[in-house]
Amino acid sequence: MEHDHHESHHHHPVDIQDKNLVITVILNFIIAVAEILGGVFARSLSLISDALHNLSDGLALIISLLAIKIAGRANDQRKTYGYKRASILAAFINSAVLMAISLFLFKEAYHKFLAHQAINGKIVIGVALIGLVANFLGVWLLKRGARSNLNLKAAYFHLFSDALSSIAVVLGGLSMVLFKVYWIDPILTVLISIYVLKESYEILRQAVNVLMQGVPPHLNLEEVVAAITGGFDVKQVHHVHVWNLDETHIHFEAHLKVQDMRVSEAEVLGVKIEKVLKEKFGITHVTLQFESLGCAENGVINEKCCC
Repeated sequence: MEHDHHESHHHHPVDIQDKNLVITVILNFIIAVAEILGGVFARSLSLISDALHNLSDGLALIISLLAIKIAGRANDQRKTYGYKRASILAAFINSAVLMAISLFLFKEAYHKFLAHQAINGKIVIGVALIGLVANFLGVWLLKRGARSNLNLKAAYFHLFSDALSSIAVVLGGLSMVLFKVYWIDPILTVLISIYVLKESYEILRQAVNVLMQGVPPHLNLEEVVAAITGGFDVKQVHHVHVWNLDETHIHFEAHLKVQDMRVSEAEVLGVKIEKVLKEKFGITHVTLQFESLGCAENGVINEKCCC
């Protein structure tokens, strides 16, 4: 017995997200070109490294944009769940790339700390300020969507890390111009990389939990089962599975042992249970199998007697 909710599709927010992502992709590549030119003229490795960071983020944003397009496609004979997990895959890829970039910046910071090369700080400051403004504009464009979409959250943190990198480059440039202090740039790079590693790891962890069909972090499996057995005439619950399809859709399936009843009575009971699961736990898709004989074992997660 399966109950599902017909979801209404609102295209306007998605269209706005698409446009914002396109704008941020263009901004990212403009910044990257400006920083490469500025890095060459100023002999600044930090600017060139930041340019590579922006180029990789531009590619990450393109991945995010493609994922949103794919995720919006309807389900078909081959993909019965649809393509919603495309955004989760994009979040996984983007966060993994961001972690790799952070580790690369650790290495670059170490080498820059050892090399005391004179750099044209004025060019560094000017180019980094342009990048800072553009990155914060991108952060502002993606901030709203990042609250509810793991894919956009990963893209958001890509741009946010770029903005932090630009701040570090500006501060480094000021220290070069005013105090001839060149070691502050790699120190700031390390601090920023630690922050980026922490945030990207959290996104990666969430994406892996969804891809591995783990129980959503905010749900307690025992509490969900207790809501069924405590509120209805259900003797036993087993073969329980709860997982996220994507960031917003939670699926639930279980076998329920009940007294022998007609199919119409089981349907009424199923509707009532579904309502509780939706209102109390935010579960959007419920599949229940009613049994009168039940299972010999009492484990909630027990598939040995699966029918």
